[in-house]
Order: sequence, then C-alpha cells, then structure tokens
Amino acid sequence: MKIHVTDQDGQKHDLDAIEGWQVMEIIRDYGLLIKAECGGSCCCATCHVYVDDAWLDKLYDMRDDEDDMLDETFDREDNSRLSCQLIMSEELDGLTLTLAESAKP
Repeated sequence: MKIHVTDQDGQKHDLDAIEGWQVMEIIRDYGLLIKAECGGSCCCATCHVYVDDAWLDKLYDMRDDEDDMLDETFDREDNSRLSCQLIMSEELDGLTLTLAESAKP
C-alpha cells in the first residue's frame, strides 16, 4: 500500500504504508516535516494535512474532537484532517495528501 504526500515545500513523496497504522505515524517515520506533538491522541492538531478532494468521500466521518482540534489551526480548509485520525487500510491505498504549514516543526 502507498500514500502520496506533498510536503510543505511542494516536494512529492511516495511512502509505503502499513495497514492499521495512523497516516501520521507513516509520515513521521519517513522523516517528513510533521510535528505530531501528542503522538496521535487527537489533542494538538500538529499533524494537520489537506486530503486530496478525490479521497474525501472514502474517509470515515470526522469525530467532534478532531473537528474541535482543527478549529484551533490558522490554516484550516474544507479538506483538512488530522493525519493521526486516518488509519491506513486497503480502501485508502493510494491516499493523496499535502502537509499543512501548521504541521511543520
């Protein structure tokens, strides 16, 4: 499985993904610039990403706590999600996203 990530500088990365892992963990473990300060517990919004519009309908609905955290960011968009709340699965093979500037350490 793969995820396709564009970093804050516009560089594209194709990352091997592991089923059951948080998308944030995959991005972080590849060494891309993502703070992920809370380690995936949905309490900091420092793993903010923009999901490609073609993938939005394939994601499960955002929970209230994720929505609240995203409200704290200065660069929220309609396609914003927290990558710690996206769990890799076969259905998300090929997921395409961009790291938000607010996620940069």
